[in-house]
Amino acid sequence: MSSLNIFRKVSIIEAISYLLLLFIAMPLKYYADQPLAVRYVGMIHGLLFVIYGITLVMAWQERKWSFSKVFLIFLSSLVPFVPFWVDKKLKAEALSEG
Repeated sequence: MSSLNIFRKVSIIEAISYLLLLFIAMPLKYYADQPLAVRYVGMIHGLLFVIYGITLVMAWQERKWSFSKVFLIFLSSLVPFVPFWVDKKLKAEALSEG
């Protein structure tokens, strides 16, 4: 399995964990007085974010992307729902090359 495929899978899982944190755990903390939701989902999301960064660097080295492309991919992980669009673009890129 290529590092791009690994990165794409990690990216989707990380994006889902971010959405869970923002739209489920945070409201539970502030509206239902359940702070443990943020603690646990936040820890999982933090670990996935580190793995996201590592696999992004692996894909960067394998694919020989430009720094600006990698920087934009990294920034996309900070905006909800954008990683799904990036994954679609990366999938199309992989299919067109191979």
